[in-house]
Amino acid sequence: MKITCVTVGKIKEKYLTEAIREYEKRLSRYCKLEIVELADEKTPEGASPAEEDAIREREGGRILKAIRDDAYVIALAIEGKMLDSVELSQKIEALGTGGVSHIAFVIGGSLGLSPAVLKRADYALSFSRMTFPHQLMRVILLEQIYRSFRIMKHEPYHK
Repeated sequence: MKITCVTVGKIKEKYLTEAIREYEKRLSRYCKLEIVELADEKTPEGASPAEEDAIREREGGRILKAIRDDAYVIALAIEGKMLDSVELSQKIEALGTGGVSHIAFVIGGSLGLSPAVLKRADYALSFSRMTFPHQLMRVILLEQIYRSFRIMKHEPYHK
């Protein structure tokens, strides 16, 4: 299975880069992982709702160009469905056994995802109603994907 993480924004902190590299290495046993990093838009102080919408649309356009047509798209969105780790593992496994060979997870920028990206998504997933920095969310997502494969393979992993 191929897993693509389409993300807006660069990782600036060394400790997050190291964590991402570690999960990339661990995941290499289970899937072909690709991380696509897209440029984020600078949000001016006191941006109006219209300016924020325009920023989401520009980032959304880049996201949509990065998603392959054959990918099953899982958008990370606060308003998405919350799953526990076992349920996420079951979701990924069911997609694989159902014939899906490519899953694209999408992490938006600081303002979230555009309506066009949410419309393209096959599934909206929420990790929490809380907001997380997108750089940290990348580490959390990779850890949960790794945990999912460990669960699928009935391999031990700390709880």
